[in-house]
Order: sequence, then C-alpha cells, then structure tokens
Amino acid sequence: MIGMAIVVTGIKTGIGDPKDAALQEALRRLKLGRGEAEAHIHKVSVDARKRGEIHFVSSVLVDLYDPGREKSLVERLHNPQVTYRESFRLEVHHGDKPLFSRPVVVGFGPAGMFAALLLAREGFRPIVLERGGSVEERVPAVEGFWAGGLLGPVSNVQFGEGGAGTFSDGKLTTRIGDPRCEFILRELAAHGAPEEILKQAKPHIGTDKLRLVVRSIREEILRLGGEIRFREQATDFILEKGALKGVVTSRETIPTQAVVLALGHSARDTFASLHQKGVTLIPKAFSVGVRAEQLQSVIDQGLYGDLAGHPALPVGEYQLSHRRGERGVYTFCMCPGGLVVPSSSEEGGIITNGMSEYARDRQNANAALVVSVDGADFGREWDAGIRFQRELEQKAYAITCSYRAPAQTAGRFLAGKPGLELGAVEPSYAIGVEGADFDRLFPPVVTAMLREGLALFQRKLPGFGAADVVLTGPETRTSSPVRIPRGESLEAEGILGLYPCGEGAGYAGGIVSAAVDGLRVAQQIIAVYKPMWE
Repeated sequence: MIGMAIVVTGIKTGIGDPKDAALQEALRRLKLGRGEAEAHIHKVSVDARKRGEIHFVSSVLVDLYDPGREKSLVERLHNPQVTYRESFRLEVHHGDKPLFSRPVVVGFGPAGMFAALLLAREGFRPIVLERGGSVEERVPAVEGFWAGGLLGPVSNVQFGEGGAGTFSDGKLTTRIGDPRCEFILRELAAHGAPEEILKQAKPHIGTDKLRLVVRSIREEILRLGGEIRFREQATDFILEKGALKGVVTSRETIPTQAVVLALGHSARDTFASLHQKGVTLIPKAFSVGVRAEQLQSVIDQGLYGDLAGHPALPVGEYQLSHRRGERGVYTFCMCPGGLVVPSSSEEGGIITNGMSEYARDRQNANAALVVSVDGADFGREWDAGIRFQRELEQKAYAITCSYRAPAQTAGRFLAGKPGLELGAVEPSYAIGVEGADFDRLFPPVVTAMLREGLALFQRKLPGFGAADVVLTGPETRTSSPVRIPRGESLEAEGILGLYPCGEGAGYAGGIVSAAVDGLRVAQQIIAVYKPMWE
C-alpha cells in the first residue's frame, strides 16, 4: 500500500452549482482551509430518484499538505462519511518452484488479457491462445456479418481479441469490492481509456475506444516477451497422474505446467473437451430473455422529468429488478444511446446483445430484459444449460429462417398478440427483425416473468415498457452456463496446473470482475513458480 488520503462521501450538489462545490464542502466538513489540503473528485453519480430534485452525489479525496495526520483527523471527527484510505498497489510475490516451460493463457478476453499482462510484467513470457482474430481482423468480419454476410465461425461477437466485451458498451461497473478493481481501471486508463473512468460511479469505455485499449495492452504484452497467437484454438489438454503436462492446439502441442483457462462463456466445444478429459464441470444458473429497446429521449424524460436534456446531466441509464419467489426478472447490460447487435457464434442460431460507443449518442436505448433459469428448468447434467441456450437460439433461427431476429412490440406482447406494431421506436438490429410470438420461443415461466417485469418496470420508469418498445430476442449469453470448480490453490479440482478463471469458468460477470479474476490467478501462478529466465 502506498499513499494515504482522506475520503469524504455523500456530498450532494445541485446540477447548477459550481464545479468545485463538492470540493469546498469536503474541506468544510474536515474543517480545513485550501492552504492545508488539496481535494479531488474521486467518484460522482446522479441521484434522480425524485424527478425535479436531481443531485450529484460525490466522494472526494483529500490529500493533506502536511501528511501523517490523516488517521487522527478522521478519528476526531467521528463521521461515518469521513474515512481514510491507502491507494492500492498490486502485491506480487514470486515462488521458488522451477518452471520448465512457458505458461499458457487460453482466451484473450478480459480475464486472459490481464492474466497475460501480469505474467509478462513479472518475466514469465506467457503464450496466449485465442481462437478468434485480432481486433483489426475481427471488426470487419463482424461488421460484414451485420451487413448480411456470412457468420465467421471464430471471428465474431463472442470470440476474438477482447472477448464479447469488445462489442458492448464497455461497461466497467461491478458489485465486487476487490481492491484489484482500482488496478484494472488505472491500467485501462493508462492504455487509452478516457480518464473519466477513474471518477465516474458508473464508468464505461464504449466499444469504439475499447478496441484501441485492448490493442494497446496486446502491444505491451508482446513488448515484454509474451506471445499472442490469434486463430489458434486449444483443442485438447495433456494430463498425467492428475497434473497438466501440455496443451494441444489447432497447430501444435505446447508443453506447459501452468494454463490459465480464460475461456469466456461461449466456448462450448472446449467445455466438452475438458469434460471428456475428466475435468469437473457443473451446471450453473444464468438468465434468458430479450433486448428491450426504447427511445433514449423517452428514458431521459422518465428519469429526469423536465430536466431531461440538461447539459450537466449524463445520458440516462436504468437498472431494474423484481423477484417472485426464487425467480428474478431484471435489466442487464443497459446500453444508453446504443444498438441491439447480432451476436451469433454458431451457424443456425440467433443471439442478441447490446452495444454503445463512448459518446452514447444514438437515438435508442436498449437493455437485456431477462429471467433467471436454473437446473429445475433445464436439467442437472453438466451441459444442460448449454443445450437449453442452444435450443432457444436455434428455435429463433427457425422462426425467421435467417439471422433476422424475432421481435414483438411490448404492447402486443403484454396483450398476448404476436407480431410488431411499430411506433416511434425503430429497431436497430442491423440484419433486421421479423414479427414473432415469444410464447412460441420461450418456456411459459420465462414469458410470464417477462410480462410481469415489463408491466412493473413501466410503472417504475415511464417509457420503459411503452406499447411501441421493441423486444428483440433471444438474449441467452448473459453468463456462463457452467462452472469449473477450483480449490484454494485456484486450480481445477484434481488437476494440478489448470487454473480456470473469468466468466467462462463461472467466476465473473463483466469486464472488470473477469479481469480481476484473471489477475488473481496470475498472482497465484507467480506465487508458486519462478520464471525460467530469472
């Protein structure tokens, strides 16, 4: 830990207040003058719970010019909104076990990327295997599919450099309290992400800027002696007496003692390969549903009332949830000013997702509206969730006989009437949509909860479930349908040297949490082994 600052939280300011009003208030609460300390905005969010009474809520970092008094000052005030903190430094300790081969990272999404970055910095020269293409190759392949071209089997929205998050809003919010989150945000900013992500309560990068960031991280890994092999897939794993000995790829066999298994949630063929080798996989709950698409201006009005469009206010975001018994319905991966995008990774299957650029300046907002499902819905076999997802994706394709997505307007869906009755909301799904009946696509328990949530959320946020809101489906890849159990050493159960991590292994749900888990695994490998080149 290095450096210490006082943190003052819960500072409310009006949207018309001077920019430094929060800083002044922080110093006032501490009974400090400007000559005694320097104040900086740490995080800021918008409190729009009461329309017409909108505030910014800030936390402020205060650095004393005369350091060393932070703890005593905080303790003297007895204010729960005044604390002190030390800035986080990632702790890395090298082990002494000989490493006779380079570690291998399978997958180059957030978990694999940050695992590889840390291993490279510590002298381990990792080999990264990514079945998909680089960003430079991946973007035109994806855009070609959206324009009506062929689906790329390996370079698509799900596979390739940066993982599925590359074609998303680049959302960096997370509910985990791991201090590594700070490290992740600092690294992203150092590699080209907007500096604002260090201050926003709900930071995002946007797909356009995220593509540049992942390329920059790739370049650092290469500069430090790492190797990144695009379009090279791990097809098998060599195990002897419960220990990993190598990885078989689509090109060669790589001897290795340590593999970071950062697969992502859509590597179904690799999951099957692991199961065949005796690696334990268990089914995991996830969620399925649709993309709900509204006019962004309507969402802004619903959130901000008459203040909608005020230049000081950000584009409106929402997060809504409801439970009935053990089943939940909620919004997920909200994309302000964004697009609903085709996200298929297997031929003959339709998947929807959402994406925004950094500016978030497109006409529509969209979010996943999804319902939780578990083994009671799809079975207890290790791959039951995969088969459930695939069935929905293939049924959707069969409805339109193409990659055009089935869609229903909210008013007709709530009334139990198939098809579309378009109003102000123009569907943004690039390949196009066709009117459909979601009661023919989803199980009754899913459609019942979708209807319940849609009606309830419309009352909470006017405009969310208006009659002309377009529902496009299916959304199936909300999280991994499997978990690979691991022990205290972070190795797969009974397999020395195999380190499952990230979203695909069932330990994360988003860019930051996946990156954190990748770091955690890399730290563990470094703590066990010493690099070959020391």
